[in-house]
Amino acid sequence: MNYFVSIKGNDQAKGTADQPFQTISQAAALALPGDTVTVHTGVYREWVNPANGGTQDQRILYKSAEDGEVVISGAERIADWTAEEGDVWKAEVPNTLFTERNPFETELSGDWLFDGELTAHLGEVYIDGKSLYECESIDNVHKPEIWPEAKYPDDSLLKWYGEVGPDTTKIWANFGGKDPRRENVEINVRPHGFWPEKPGLDYITVSGFTLRQASPQWAAPTEFQEGLIGPHWSKGWIIENNIISESKNVGISLGTEIGTGHIDKQSKGGTQREQEVILKALRSGWHKETVGSHIVRGNVIHDCEQAGIVGHMGAVFSEISQNRIYNIHHKRLRHGAEVGGIKLHAALDTHITGNKIYSSYRGLWLDGQAQGTRINRNVFFDNISEDLFVEVCHGPYLVDHNLFLSPINFRDMAQGGAFVHNLFAGQFVVQSEVTRTTPYHFPHETAMAGYSNITGGDDRYYNNIFLGDAETNKEPVPITFFEHLPLKPREETGEGGKAVMDGVPEDSICYLHPVGLGGYNEHPNVSDKKWWEYTKEELANLEGAAKPFLIGNAVLPVGLDGNLYLNSAVPSSHEPEAKVFKHKGIIVETNTKQGTVQVQINEPSIIAGASAALITTDTLGKTYHADMKHEQPDSTPYCFNSDFFGQNRPEVVAIPGPFVLYGNDPIEFDC
Repeated sequence: MNYFVSIKGNDQAKGTADQPFQTISQAAALALPGDTVTVHTGVYREWVNPANGGTQDQRILYKSAEDGEVVISGAERIADWTAEEGDVWKAEVPNTLFTERNPFETELSGDWLFDGELTAHLGEVYIDGKSLYECESIDNVHKPEIWPEAKYPDDSLLKWYGEVGPDTTKIWANFGGKDPRRENVEINVRPHGFWPEKPGLDYITVSGFTLRQASPQWAAPTEFQEGLIGPHWSKGWIIENNIISESKNVGISLGTEIGTGHIDKQSKGGTQREQEVILKALRSGWHKETVGSHIVRGNVIHDCEQAGIVGHMGAVFSEISQNRIYNIHHKRLRHGAEVGGIKLHAALDTHITGNKIYSSYRGLWLDGQAQGTRINRNVFFDNISEDLFVEVCHGPYLVDHNLFLSPINFRDMAQGGAFVHNLFAGQFVVQSEVTRTTPYHFPHETAMAGYSNITGGDDRYYNNIFLGDAETNKEPVPITFFEHLPLKPREETGEGGKAVMDGVPEDSICYLHPVGLGGYNEHPNVSDKKWWEYTKEELANLEGAAKPFLIGNAVLPVGLDGNLYLNSAVPSSHEPEAKVFKHKGIIVETNTKQGTVQVQINEPSIIAGASAALITTDTLGKTYHADMKHEQPDSTPYCFNSDFFGQNRPEVVAIPGPFVLYGNDPIEFDC
């Protein structure tokens, strides 16, 4: 059956091409496996809550008619504004406008959301599709001040404040001199754009829409992870070629269902609560036949304040590809531990490829159980914290043919990673985490094989290029868990550079290292030792970054070879014959306004002369805890015989870095 929707239609009609429905929700209430819902251009102010899912052989397809932009909005226009003193306007709306919950009354809350100066709410006020900044009083609306944490400080002068009464909600807003009666001014009223209220609706495709301005709650891994759009703990969705923006928290959620969480913060730490969530999910049927295997591709995701894509356990066996993600967490009114362009827990056999993530707080964060995960052919730049953060994972996970171009490239708080043919142009944070235990799994399934802490190592770095920066620090610098560049004076970072957050022990110390692999010097070399414990005497002789390793905790070895160090990048002592050049060799230019990257190899002879061995699954070996190879989800091996663009490499030797040489012509990455 084919259903058609038009803003000029009628929900009492037949839903045919010549008698279309007026709302997408009407079609979503009727669509069955094998049906298609085609939506014509217009703004649809509704929460699309599908009643049914499809099957593997008969999906339910929701698509744009491609006759203009099709918008699914969580907001309503507000035109009845009254002028007050200066640039401040006031509106009063009935509470009946909010059918699910009043976002101006509901506080932003959840696990791992840090306390801040502002008691923030889920409400938002928009002018021409762009959200204003909430503030704490009417006086702040009249006398706006720049919020210093904002990525775009001038935008923070546009303020709003709300008060909720028994029957109405009053909103004061400063639109910077614009008259809201003549502009497109909206407020969010719905929590979602396209979201099934009940879980388990499988095999739905959502293609070609603009989804915006919803108010989902903060998505912690121990709670119901809401999003502007998402499958709500289902299997086999395709979310493709959409524009997703202005979510109060998360754009696309692939995360846990309601009821798996535990928010008793007083009696248990965050790590313990999250372990309970995992075990409860396993008992409730978390496995490949029921959850995950989604495809999220070709979307543009921007201006979401927590994450572009989030998912605890629900992103397993999925593909996240060719998405452009930017301006994530740019307002920074409140901060928390679930912030990133993409933030996934338990990304088992998940493929993250071809994405461009930039101008966000953090690029990609894999937090626990990244096993069988592949991260390749992505471009990261202009991210304030770091491009990639892998936390308390045991691997194996694979990172190949990426461009990491932000000031900090990688925060390594894991083990079992393989890094092949990447371009690194920023600093590294390297640390262990021996006080927390996290699970690892049997290969290519959700069943848990064991628990262990993170002593660090079990990593491999082959055929990467490290592009140094003479202005960065040359020695390891202790930093706090969420500190980023530029570093604050050391006396402002807290006692000893200790991290303080729910579920993370205070003695988890991070060290920032210069561009290169010097951060792994204190690990054993895989050619010398497979398994090593520090003695008391050895521990006493260690300096600096090695101090976090505790007596009795085995430090895992690392394997390094074929890497190229340019512009005085720092090699590891494990690579004594590494090719190191003071020349830059490569020029990288980024344009955040246009979302583009240009790479020019200005000394190709240096790179071409640094030939290295061709890398395969056999080269990378098995990871220690999972006893698993770096292999594809179907257990077939990898062979890195093609570059970022798919061009074949020589059969015997390989050129370091993401791409085979293209002469001196600039290489464009249009994001």
